[in-house]
Amino acid sequence: MAIVSLTAEIGCPVEETAKLAAVRLGYHLLTEFDLAETLEAEFGAIEIPPAAWGSAVQSILCRMAADNHLLLAFPGAGYLFPDFPAMLRVHLTAAEGRKIGNFMLEYGLDRAGAKRRLASAVRKQQALFRSRFDISAPTPEMIIHITEWTVEQAAQVVAAAGECRPKDYFSDAQFEFDLRLKLASHCITPNGVATVKSKIFSHPSEELFANLLDFYRIAWVYEPRSFPLQWNESGAVTEAFTPDFYLPEGDLYVELTTMKQSLVTKKNRKVKLLKAIYPHINIQIFYQKDFQELVFKYGIRAGH
Repeated sequence: MAIVSLTAEIGCPVEETAKLAAVRLGYHLLTEFDLAETLEAEFGAIEIPPAAWGSAVQSILCRMAADNHLLLAFPGAGYLFPDFPAMLRVHLTAAEGRKIGNFMLEYGLDRAGAKRRLASAVRKQQALFRSRFDISAPTPEMIIHITEWTVEQAAQVVAAAGECRPKDYFSDAQFEFDLRLKLASHCITPNGVATVKSKIFSHPSEELFANLLDFYRIAWVYEPRSFPLQWNESGAVTEAFTPDFYLPEGDLYVELTTMKQSLVTKKNRKVKLLKAIYPHINIQIFYQKDFQELVFKYGIRAGH
């Protein structure tokens, strides 16, 4: 099976690009959050030493890649599998102004504050990589400069490149043995339980809506990204909002609201706040009545 790693300079929309590209390719996506969950499932609630991190991650991915195409979108993904012939490495770059602008939107900062935070994030990531890897990252096969691009355009290019790569999984028994040996030297034993998870919706209505979109051949991404809404004095996010769906063809976020009125009111407040902080974001709310009319009209059921 094929593996694509999508990395980026800090401040580039790597996760949003990866989610759209994974949908287009039909690959299983592993973000930083997904990887953390997978590592805990495989090794338990232990702190993996930096020197063993790469081996721990690769030991899981070897098993996953035996049956699934993978798109890796987490820091350090480009360092993995340096000799794997079916792996495509893509790296996103952007002008400094765009990256600072993204940080201004993401964290609600002025330009000077966003510039300082960006520089601090870059230093922290560089230190993290130095602690985890004793080699330089392999040169990416593709570098995409996205300063003037939309996320959708970047995802299209990543997906097109991924389609051209070989899809045969290269299994190297010696490589996997060396991984296990290195983990054993750190007293770490894989449990062999981490697997690719099926898509799980938070609410049955979300699955129904996804089926309706599939019925009309409308591309969608589930819970594409979280938007920070409130920050404390130190700049940490204290409140965020994650829309249910993103429809890339219309650049539209969709939030389903089929719950009781008290929760609807809270959700409406978050959507109103999101529009105020991110006026360029298009979002539409589907209320219970709207959703029921769609389901009754088209007869879409879960699993169809």
